[in-house]
Amino acid sequence: MFGPALLTGLLGVLPAQADGDAVAGKKVFNKCTACHDATTGKDKVGPSLVGVIGRTAGTLESYLSKYSANMKEAGAGGLVWDDANLTAYLRDPKAVIPKGKMAFPGLKKDEDLANVIAYLKADPKP
Repeated sequence: MFGPALLTGLLGVLPAQADGDAVAGKKVFNKCTACHDATTGKDKVGPSLVGVIGRTAGTLESYLSKYSANMKEAGAGGLVWDDANLTAYLRDPKAVIPKGKMAFPGLKKDEDLANVIAYLKADPKP
């Protein structure tokens, strides 16, 4: 399992991506659309990402039965999706949630991370 120490350690070495380009982020998010929706609130293979900023991990009501135990534990342990936590998770999902269900290998470019987070923060509409 993992704990707050692992997350704190990861966040200590990763820069928080506070600024980005939401328009460019929409293009980056195209990599995510097979599994996630960010405009209608509908769950797909993964949970809807509408309103993900500020959400506690593993708590979206419509997706509760589908989250991995590790994702729910992370949320119970205090993991909230803010810029820093999303940056760490989107860079390397398995490092943050080792037995999570997300198969995506991660975004490696800082610019892509900042842009996709800006897109999610912009409350995208269809």
